[in-house]
Amino acid sequence: MLKYVVLLCDGMSDEPLAELGGLTPMEKAFKPNMDMLAAVSQVGLVKTVADGMKPGSDVANLSVLGYDPKVCYTGRSPLEAGSIGIDMLDTDVSFRCNLVTLSDDLNYSDKTMVDYCAGDISTEDAKILIEALQKEFNSDEYTLYTGVAYRHCLIWHNGTLNLGALTPPHDISGRKIADYLPKEPNTAKLLEMMKRSYEILSKHPLNIERIKNGKNPANSCWFWGEGKRANLENFTKRTGLRGAMISAVDLLKGIGKFAGMDIINVPGATGYIDTNFEGKADAAMEALKTGNDFVYIHIEAPDECGHRGEIENKIKAIELIDERVLARILPELEKMGDFKILICPDHPTPLSIKTHTNKPVPFMIYDSRNKKSGVTHFTEKTAEQAGVYIGFGHDLMKTFLEQ
Repeated sequence: MLKYVVLLCDGMSDEPLAELGGLTPMEKAFKPNMDMLAAVSQVGLVKTVADGMKPGSDVANLSVLGYDPKVCYTGRSPLEAGSIGIDMLDTDVSFRCNLVTLSDDLNYSDKTMVDYCAGDISTEDAKILIEALQKEFNSDEYTLYTGVAYRHCLIWHNGTLNLGALTPPHDISGRKIADYLPKEPNTAKLLEMMKRSYEILSKHPLNIERIKNGKNPANSCWFWGEGKRANLENFTKRTGLRGAMISAVDLLKGIGKFAGMDIINVPGATGYIDTNFEGKADAAMEALKTGNDFVYIHIEAPDECGHRGEIENKIKAIELIDERVLARILPELEKMGDFKILICPDHPTPLSIKTHTNKPVPFMIYDSRNKKSGVTHFTEKTAEQAGVYIGFGHDLMKTFLEQ
């Protein structure tokens, strides 16, 4: 049976940079395997985030998987909540809780968002800090749960979504937080918890030790990504394919879980440039050998580098995906027989603004049975020049699965 692989390079798409002589990271990166496939693939642009929707990895990855976010999207954090085993009630509202680093200005509203991921804090350190907050915050109304690294979850029982705008912390790196704090009356308790978290965490022995060791302290929590319980149509029912999800982040694991896909955890998968690339590649091939027809390999590293403004690391992340994932899986796929690969970002994460946009992204679909006349290099520019445009992101999966 035909095997299907999606290699999702989160945030890989970008804008031309003066620092790169007017090139994008995709144009600058040495990625011979992607370019080799692009020469014999269908290449084009796809609009993964519809106008009017926030350009998050939640909306964009749902689209790439073939789900219409305008129909099924209920918020980001419910997907993450499901991933870490929280069985939400219909009356619950969930929030992503980031552990962040704020500046040490006296008044909370005067502080600056120094680091949205608190120095890429480890899950082990984060667990200690979240436990300190749980003692203070957990009640009949609110429950705080430990997640992975800087990403955690708050459940507001019998909560409301009438909250105004809650801003992702990675959107305001380097900015004063005053204009981005929760302002609606219904968010008063959330804001108070954020302020109280700074009082608790800034004095915590673990953070004092982190500062001594030159690390950013995780000195506040930050709530965003609110939503209600998620429901997705079963992926196998929709497509007839047994699917597997491989990712380091709870969001993608949650999407996979709600879609009824097999969730494969890879040791050493971090979501950053130090992730276990080979482990993800090998896990994907093992999944295809042991009963799965479809595997979704999500690589977070380019996105994280984009949020941090790390030009060289974003280029390196793309090169590592090519060298340590794509080059590793291609010979194994050839041994299995006929296969198709879809390679694309979910959304752009331009280094110049350090956050997501909803611009169309390049994609390519390689079919081992039916090679096409493609482009010389897989880039934003060549994808646009190819003249293929998919205006609704969820239609990309239909194109990919066409026999």
